[in-house]
Amino acid sequence: MVNISTFLVFLTLNFRYYLCAPSLGSDQDIWSDFGGGNNSFGAFGVPEDNSRLPRVLNFFPVPVEEECLSTDGRRRGICMNVYECRIQGGKSHGKCALGFGVCCVFTATCNQEIFNNLTYFVSPDFPDLTKAMTSCNLTVKKIDEEIAQIRLDFIHFNLGQPNRRTGVCEQDVFIMSGDDSRELKLCGLNSGQHIYFDVDSIRNPIQINMKLNRRAVSRLWEVIVTQIPFAQRAPTGCLQYHVGSRGIVQTMNFADNGRHLADQDYNICMRQEEGMCSIAYEPCHENSFRIAPNNNGTRRPALEDDSEGSGGGGLSRSFRECVDRIVLPCDNEDLIMLGGNGPGSCNMIHCGETLCPDGESPCRIESSSIPFTIGIHFEGNAREAPADENLGMCLLYEQLPCN
Repeated sequence: MVNISTFLVFLTLNFRYYLCAPSLGSDQDIWSDFGGGNNSFGAFGVPEDNSRLPRVLNFFPVPVEEECLSTDGRRRGICMNVYECRIQGGKSHGKCALGFGVCCVFTATCNQEIFNNLTYFVSPDFPDLTKAMTSCNLTVKKIDEEIAQIRLDFIHFNLGQPNRRTGVCEQDVFIMSGDDSRELKLCGLNSGQHIYFDVDSIRNPIQINMKLNRRAVSRLWEVIVTQIPFAQRAPTGCLQYHVGSRGIVQTMNFADNGRHLADQDYNICMRQEEGMCSIAYEPCHENSFRIAPNNNGTRRPALEDDSEGSGGGGLSRSFRECVDRIVLPCDNEDLIMLGGNGPGSCNMIHCGETLCPDGESPCRIESSSIPFTIGIHFEGNAREAPADENLGMCLLYEQLPCN
């Protein structure tokens, strides 16, 4: 049983917090979140209407700030007391912590700065489309030195398409950068995608800059910006990190009228679930793997094993032909045999019109190589190729149990 004197001390301290808190402006109604502002107060600031007496407790600090779900069930917020929500620039969307707090949702738009754990970055006219814009910038400040990554979840992301021949984001472009870290560049349609951006060694604010040069294009974005502490970070080298025993992975800007982006070099990683020892991949549909091979006469620099004795085949030939490529790790390096697809061989490099060799159907590739990763390597040298031959990749994956 809780000691009554301890409870009274807790109540007194919290009441002092309420009395000593900085006053709100005259235009701010502290009761608006509870259904009305025309309240009369008696002695000691207690409402004369006894039905409102329990609601004073909503101003007491919430002991632990945790994520919560807004009343519409669509957005996530942080559970905190209503006063803290107001002074931090959030909006309350329902109650939490047994009614002692509110679910505070934070949003930001162009030319603003965010300094909290969970924020929705939205286009200026959201949920309506935005047209008349040339730029949009956002500054993200780390809330703690222990923050190792920034995760972006693209709920909606619709910018202008890249150059249809080269895949370069020449007009609209989304750029994320920080200190000397490598820039992330995106454009086109990326709704449903997510990325992890490493900020462990970054001390200055992270910048998101959007250059929007096509005035006739209708744009829309809603991006969740989450700060990830070191203990919860995704593995190093993973731009995307999927959890669950099955799911779907896509290259950026994968769409019916899309084209994979140029200058992309990253890994898609799948967390190995408990009791799972291998993974299987198969195309989402018959047209979900389109990465044109190198047919324009350009060549990559020769590799170490690119010798006369190799006959121009095997691994070195794959690298030369697949300038833009997908890399699926093999189970064992001993199975990577020169000559391509002979018995016992493993082909790591994939490009062309099918994931499987010689149009094999049904197409399914299994691998026991740990960790589960897919390498995405698209050149940035503006190599021209038809858009319908470069839609990119969409794969279904399923982890398989240990035997």
